[in-house]
Amino acid sequence: MTTFFDVPAELLNSAVADKLSDVDKISRPEWADFVKTGVHREKPPVQSNWWEMRCAAILRKVGREGPVGVNTLAQAFGGKKNNGSKPNTPAMGSRHIIRTALQQLTEAGLVEAKELKTVDSDDGEQKLYSGRVLTASGHKMLDESAHSVRSAAEEMYPGLSKY
Repeated sequence: MTTFFDVPAELLNSAVADKLSDVDKISRPEWADFVKTGVHREKPPVQSNWWEMRCAAILRKVGREGPVGVNTLAQAFGGKKNNGSKPNTPAMGSRHIIRTALQQLTEAGLVEAKELKTVDSDDGEQKLYSGRVLTASGHKMLDESAHSVRSAAEEMYPGLSKY
């Protein structure tokens, strides 16, 4: 069986975005039409399905790098900020977009928070988390999408057939 590690991201993300559009818990927020995806961007995205594409990319990154947190994902979705005549500086992506997408993916049952340990505090016991990881259903969705785009990936990249 083909796993999501075996196919390129550009093919996998579009296939996962198509599946995520059918999930009821994943929906574009009202503010998503007016928001930029980071401080390094000048305008909001123009794609009609950019929210599903971002959720698919986040799901793939959580699967590959998990347990992963919001700040790590914001750095991954960042870019170079144009400072005019000054040198460009690194900029993070929008943490609010990533946080909202992770909350929707958690409600859909595709991602869960991995508990690190429980500590005692003045308020009682608190749970500490090391980040988000894929659930079994999230892993299954990624692998099914990867299997569906495997033939297109082999046409684009002939060397993939030996893996």
